[in-house]
Amino acid sequence: MTPPDSTGRQSEGAPNQEMAGIGDESAQGSGPPCKTHPAPGALHHGAMEMRAGSLIEQVLDHDTSGTSAEPDSTPHPMLMTTRGRWRLMLHGVGFLSAIQQSGARGRDKIFSTNWLMPMAQREAGPGTLTLRAMLSLEPATVTGRRYPELLQVGETAFGRPIVDGQHPHDFFMELAVLYDLKLGENTLLSLYAAPVGDPAIGPTGFPHRASASEDPLAPLGHHLQDSTHIADDVLTLGLTYKIARVEASAFHGREPDEYRWDIDAGKIDSWSGRLTLNPRRNWSGQYSITRLKSPEQLNPKEDVLRMTASVMYNRPLEGGNWATTLVWGRNRTLPEGEVFNSYLAESTLRFRTRNYVWGRAENVDRTTELLLGENPLPAGFEERFLARVQAYTLGYDHEIEVIPHLTSALGVQATLYGVPASLHPVYGAHPRGLVLFLRVRP
Repeated sequence: MTPPDSTGRQSEGAPNQEMAGIGDESAQGSGPPCKTHPAPGALHHGAMEMRAGSLIEQVLDHDTSGTSAEPDSTPHPMLMTTRGRWRLMLHGVGFLSAIQQSGARGRDKIFSTNWLMPMAQREAGPGTLTLRAMLSLEPATVTGRRYPELLQVGETAFGRPIVDGQHPHDFFMELAVLYDLKLGENTLLSLYAAPVGDPAIGPTGFPHRASASEDPLAPLGHHLQDSTHIADDVLTLGLTYKIARVEASAFHGREPDEYRWDIDAGKIDSWSGRLTLNPRRNWSGQYSITRLKSPEQLNPKEDVLRMTASVMYNRPLEGGNWATTLVWGRNRTLPEGEVFNSYLAESTLRFRTRNYVWGRAENVDRTTELLLGENPLPAGFEERFLARVQAYTLGYDHEIEVIPHLTSALGVQATLYGVPASLHPVYGAHPRGLVLFLRVRP
């Protein structure tokens, strides 16, 4: 085994990096992967499943959203090559989904959720420079500025709340520059700057979590947990020591508007702090708090104090992987003092190489905004607690070989919703939804 390179990652033969050359047997899942790493200055094309050996290595890899962390053993599939001193990587996923939902509020639709994350790294001076973008075609592939999702709230479009639907992501989900400087063998100082990016709040965003990797829909608790994964004018300072990481962010608090192809901007008026602990290779936990200045377009005088806590567990398996996440998120509106909570448990099991089964259970507070439907806010409307609802999802997909250099899967998932009797006239006693999809990933 060769020693770690200057980024902290181990080189050839390292157990934490599993690389399978595209087109050879290991890429097809018929044999063990070849554990190699491209030599500096060499040109190598390959499909790679990155697993960090420590929290510091994970930070240096920058495989998660923003500056968040997952368990060190979590796999991150990607394409990778090197050109000169640059290491070039490509992450991403795309779902083509057909959804059907029951009841008067239920809708049917064909749409695509997707994102692509190109990244370039090199040594620069005493540290490591990373350039990263995250792009999504959802402004084109999610028509009508939403896809159907019963009981979902939290966004607006053209002066009206989006109810029973999830908004598309912006084309520019992230444009970031990161610089990491080792202050010692066990200490790392990190800087993150992004006109569009992900401040230090909440767990890894749902589109990037291993435990949600096969689920094409957003959690109902998204706007109480990780909705800031697309924010404007983000600055983050982080310090990592062995198993612990402390971060502070400043950013613009207003959520993206309905014009999804451009880059929004605003003064830095919000802050957040996050503590992350990775006590074991398979475990990660975080607690974070943020003060969001006027996040909602329809309630410009309302600020939000958000707290989140999460625990992630990942277990590598022979021919697969098991990833699980538990999340609590809480919003307190200011100055009104209304409190809304959300609880999430989700888990994805990959087994026998090509098979995935997953589940998600949520218990989420909903507000009086849910009663508005597609209607504009009435004069003097005040958002208050309405009810607590539940969603239970179970899904399965199987990978097939269709497109070279990509893994593809055909899948299905079903969701059953729990609503109190007061909402039965609106949603029925047992609302439900079904999604059929094709998933592709590098």
